[in-house]
Amino acid sequence: MMNHPALAGLPLVLGGNVFGWTADKNTSFAVLDAFYEAGGRMIDTADVYSAWADGHKGGESELVLGEWLESRGVRKDMRIHTKTGMLGDKELYEPARVLQSLDASLERLRTDYVDLYYAHRDYEELTPDAIVSAFDGAAKSKKVTSLGASNFSAERLKAMLDTATELGAAPFSVLQNEYNLVSRDGFGPDLQDLCKTHSIPMLPYFGLAAGFLTGKYRKPEDFEEGARGSGVKKFQEKGANVLKAMDAIADETGASHAAIALAWLREQPAIGAPIASARKPEQLTDLIASTKLDLNDAQIGRLSDAL
Repeated sequence: MMNHPALAGLPLVLGGNVFGWTADKNTSFAVLDAFYEAGGRMIDTADVYSAWADGHKGGESELVLGEWLESRGVRKDMRIHTKTGMLGDKELYEPARVLQSLDASLERLRTDYVDLYYAHRDYEELTPDAIVSAFDGAAKSKKVTSLGASNFSAERLKAMLDTATELGAAPFSVLQNEYNLVSRDGFGPDLQDLCKTHSIPMLPYFGLAAGFLTGKYRKPEDFEEGARGSGVKKFQEKGANVLKAMDAIADETGASHAAIALAWLREQPAIGAPIASARKPEQLTDLIASTKLDLNDAQIGRLSDAL
């Protein structure tokens, strides 16, 4: 795992998008307890989680996580990553709004700092100067240890890094884009090279392609079930060969499809640790197992060539 202040423990970031949504408070606590006991120390959330659910407005995940952190007394052990920028539009990146959003997240998380604070999306109509300056204010507040960028292109991330150098501002030192075995455009060679050059760890989200890479979505009826079934249908055709390769490697290694998917991610350039979520403690087993699974070069190559 790359050396960075926001990274610690197992090479796995627990996704918090399910907390307070498909995992209620008690189940979320059970997942968090099991993750901590296994040596997991990094948790990813956002102020927008889970505003998409009926009756939710955002902040539900942070509230659950904050209550867990306080009740367990483990804040200093953990690396808490959260984000802003989705609960509105470009006005969210005005300096005062960034600080306002940060304070609201800290209140929900029941802490006085976060280890990593992301710009959750890029607003390309804003200049790099505007975005960098706004988030530099968060860094200067001493309520944020490191800054990250999520859903940024190589061109825009480079512009942000160059601007931070010119201004003497805190840089975006972590990237979080979508990247997995069946969705690779979000971290192409240009971004990989940029991250390697600047020693920026990439923490890919949707590491399991919203569950598709667990292998449980095969038949047409599978895609009609569950909260995410319809969302993974786009992978059905292009992911068929990937699943075949995973099936063979599962037979060879005895590992689950989820563990194989995350182990492949860990071997890609500039990856710090993959992000994956679990709705219940038993789903954590495969995620934790992935941190101990070492695929050989031939297996990694077969997976890479399957798409």
